[in-house]
Amino acid sequence: MAEVPYLAFDTSGAVGSVAVGVGSRVLANRSLEERHEHAARLVPAIDRALADCGIDRSELGGIVVGEGPGSFTGVRVAAATAKGLAHALDLPLWAFPSLAAAALAEDVGPIRYALFDARSDRVYGACYGVGSSAVQDLVDPHGGTLRDTLGGDVPGGAVFVGDGSLRHRAAIVGAGFAVGPGPSRTLAEGLLRLLGLRAGVPPVADLAAWEPRYVRGASAERGWIP
Repeated sequence: MAEVPYLAFDTSGAVGSVAVGVGSRVLANRSLEERHEHAARLVPAIDRALADCGIDRSELGGIVVGEGPGSFTGVRVAAATAKGLAHALDLPLWAFPSLAAAALAEDVGPIRYALFDARSDRVYGACYGVGSSAVQDLVDPHGGTLRDTLGGDVPGGAVFVGDGSLRHRAAIVGAGFAVGPGPSRTLAEGLLRLLGLRAGVPPVADLAAWEPRYVRGASAERGWIP
């Protein structure tokens, strides 16, 4: 896996990202700042990232995509693009929770509770134990209010990360929890790290049938994040 380049991308949130990496080494990284233009800019950003490191699509060993939760439209854009590229290039596709990618985008300790802002007092959340050679699911991806999350099962020693934790920093700290300083990597880079830490996880078995993880129904999510 470390000998060939892999392409990763995520457009679940306000800022999308694309990365190309070989093993733990990131060769190229691109950000998409305009949420409402992710659909138009994702493929050009992929092409630019590949050009940045002199890699042709035919040289890729696989694709890694953030499967959500997050923006309904953004998650659909990433999923459709990933499926199209994987099919056209005959490449394996790995799909990992975008919240797990957020947990891997910071280095803040072994227990990381990732939160995505979902407008008002609502968030998407999940908690992960992050070690040097593995990532453990501690709290599965879920959607709800910040109060429900903070009042639920928060593992001891958890540090909150992700854009939702930054937006609600005061409330989280006020409830007695720690908040990370902010990401040092993009979600796409986090996905590449996940691929390395979950090397034994098989790719998507049925590409045509695979769907991203929305956590809630589409109509409800459109009410949270467009």
